Amino acid sequence: MVCNRDRCEIRAIRNAIVIATWVVLGVLDPGAIHGQRFSSVASAVQSGIRRGVYPGAVVLIGRKDSILYSKGFGRFTWARGATRPVPDSTLWDLASLTKVVATMSSALVLVDRGQLNLDTTVASVVPGFGQNGKEGVTIRMLLNHTSGLPRYEAFYQEAHDREGVLSRLLEEPLRYPPGTRDEYSDLNAILLGLVLERVTGRSLADLARETVFQPLGMSQTRFTPPASLHYRIAPTGKRHGEPIVGVVNDQNAAVLGGVSGHAGLFSTARDLARFAQVWLRQGQLRDGSWVSRTTLMSFLQRSPTSGTRVLGWDTPDSIRKESVFGALASGKAYGHTGWTGTELWIDPDKDLFLVFLTNRSFDPRIRRSIGVLKTVRNRLSDAVIVAVGPSCRKVVVVAGC
Repeated sequence: MVCNRDRCEIRAIRNAIVIATWVVLGVLDPGAIHGQRFSSVASAVQSGIRRGVYPGAVVLIGRKDSILYSKGFGRFTWARGATRPVPDSTLWDLASLTKVVATMSSALVLVDRGQLNLDTTVASVVPGFGQNGKEGVTIRMLLNHTSGLPRYEAFYQEAHDREGVLSRLLEEPLRYPPGTRDEYSDLNAILLGLVLERVTGRSLADLARETVFQPLGMSQTRFTPPASLHYRIAPTGKRHGEPIVGVVNDQNAAVLGGVSGHAGLFSTARDLARFAQVWLRQGQLRDGSWVSRTTLMSFLQRSPTSGTRVLGWDTPDSIRKESVFGALASGKAYGHTGWTGTELWIDPDKDLFLVFLTNRSFDPRIRRSIGVLKTVRNRLSDAVIVAVGPSCRKVVVVAGC
């Protein structure tokens, strides 16, 4: 529906006056109003718990200047007395969200500063990579997944330290000629992290903290969280019957020391909200600029061979029946997911973002839990857009961010 802003705002003001009068007279409870609007959102998340996909989750919905809905569901584990997740403080293993929150975003800042050229070949930065037809692979191809590298390789089965994994990575042959088609690949992000380290002389953890997390106020986002924070971390696996807490779920990332371009990052829903809001504001902070609008928008452009992929992010696919974006997101939406059960999407046309974090990889009670999670994500995304409505509709704001 096309929203006429003047008419929509007048209607919203009139409705707000009526509702406020009812609240003052004690006819309506403001919390009930808010809960009713987002009841379908809560129902979608709770369905994942009921079906045994994940024991706990948090949802945070917002616009570029506000938080509209923030709630935790379930518990850290299936145990009745387990900790309940909280959007502001519970830390989650972000898995592949690391690719966009840390690695791609660090590259974005370096491009904006003129320190990185996306059309530079990887081999010119990492000479060991320039063999077996890989000489033409560029940094851009790593970001939009057109490098020709395979989706995944279990390097940890043969390599037992960082140097061993990187050596296997540099030797890995291409599956198809670079730049000819897209294939989402962990290897692209691992290699991009290495490129950024070589270009800057900084570890990826330090680079991401200095260029992304600190400027955006993401104070709880980090690689390799210390033991003192483990009580706030949702477990993502089990070993000998006990929850695994604070250790990256991805085994390649674990062998790399917990810091990799494709996985290893831990964060909260509130920190990811700050990240999403800066993207909705096209790179602008409340008191300055993170990156220029021109640079940020250039990362959201598809290439003729990248399919639904832009630089780092994925975008809606009209052919896919079930999508992380649901059926109602605009064509300008972009987002990413993670193996552990994490999700973030941003829709600039609707001035809207969704953070949905779960620990799906922790002891799911059903087979093929990742497939069922896709159904939950699809339903949740549509419920969010229906609940919030057009960007000019006034809703109860939970908090600023």
